[in-house]
Amino acid sequence: MTIKIPVDRLSPMQEEMITTVRSGSNVMLLSPTGSGKTLAYMIPLCERLRADNRPQIAVVVPSRELALQSEAVFRSLNLSHKALPLYGGRPTMDEHRRLRAIEPAVLFATPGRLLDHIQKENFSVEGIDTLVLDEFDKCLELGFQEQMESIVQALPKVRQIVLTSATFAEDLPDFIEERTHGKLEIISYLEEKSPMADRLELYAVKAPQKDKLETLAHLLSTLGAKSSMVFVGHRESADRIGKYLVGEGFSAEVYHGGMEQDHREHALFKFRAKCRNILVATDLAARGLDIAEVSAVIHYHLPNNEETFTHRNGRTARWEAEGKAFLIVGVEEHLPEFAEHAKPLCVEDVPIRPFAPEWVTIYIGRGKKDKLSKGDIAGFLCKKGGLKMNQVGMIELSAHHAYVSIDRKALKRCLTAIRGEKIKGMKTIIEEMRR
Repeated sequence: MTIKIPVDRLSPMQEEMITTVRSGSNVMLLSPTGSGKTLAYMIPLCERLRADNRPQIAVVVPSRELALQSEAVFRSLNLSHKALPLYGGRPTMDEHRRLRAIEPAVLFATPGRLLDHIQKENFSVEGIDTLVLDEFDKCLELGFQEQMESIVQALPKVRQIVLTSATFAEDLPDFIEERTHGKLEIISYLEEKSPMADRLELYAVKAPQKDKLETLAHLLSTLGAKSSMVFVGHRESADRIGKYLVGEGFSAEVYHGGMEQDHREHALFKFRAKCRNILVATDLAARGLDIAEVSAVIHYHLPNNEETFTHRNGRTARWEAEGKAFLIVGVEEHLPEFAEHAKPLCVEDVPIRPFAPEWVTIYIGRGKKDKLSKGDIAGFLCKKGGLKMNQVGMIELSAHHAYVSIDRKALKRCLTAIRGEKIKGMKTIIEEMRR
């Protein structure tokens, strides 16, 4: 099978990775965040998918979000084969039924959930001949080494192992060394100057008080309605800062590992869909999330090291886009050495003025289980709600409900027009999602 991707859309890293994976070698790809590693390994692996009703490729990822994003990249290749994301936070039996129903060739899974399915024999491992450990350094950092080792041992037919990382790995775990017999080709694009550096403007903002909240509010006011990510060092800080910003009238969401998964999903959707223009997050959001058009990254808490600094900044200036990064420096703090080139910026004279995002989220109380599609929703909102296609934004469809972003200016008129209307012959709740 040949996957047709225009050559001018591939970077040198992707071209080298595709060639190396096609050779059948075990390979480790080291490349910066946002450089397109998923597509780089997926193209050559999917070219050799067989006409089979068993999984053939297992991709281990550190988070649910990366599992979903990787599966979306797979779908963009428009292949006849199917893929399935597997992750915690939902019943294993539901996934087991999906495994049987769609017979996926590719699995994108978090370590614990994949191992659970393997141990329960929910699918055959006999057809899996390729294992990808995506963001494997992050998997190790999150404590998944034992699960990954068990997965490697449970997949006896694997002939090729692919690892990806955005950081250097000083020592590989023994189970990788043993399984690859020490034969691992390394493709590194980390030593090169990241092209992002040419597109990223870096600023240092002095905070006159120990508590930086007001300085953050002044800074966000200079950015207007543009999408901004505010990085903090602790979950409690994210909650506190998010509460302050909302209290001041800013359109902000919070994202960290201590939140319930559905709350994290809601926060990400609203930020991705531009229904919120500020996301206050821990470093959980610094890697593995694909959020388009983030204009600015704000380091509310200074990064502990250059690696964290790089990953945070990688949320903006992605691909060919330009971006800005700001470090808020407290009265007792100093710029880290790796950020000393930041240009000074004063924001204290800027009035605190929140900006409302251009989009707003509506909730629809029907989903995939009701045979509802994204096309059904868009058609309904345009035909019955009087919206134009450019007034309907991102649509996220779950089993029993859906979220849709629509133009804020058209919200009231749309909700009035569809009051009492049925969507695909079904009565349901359709309302603005406020929090």
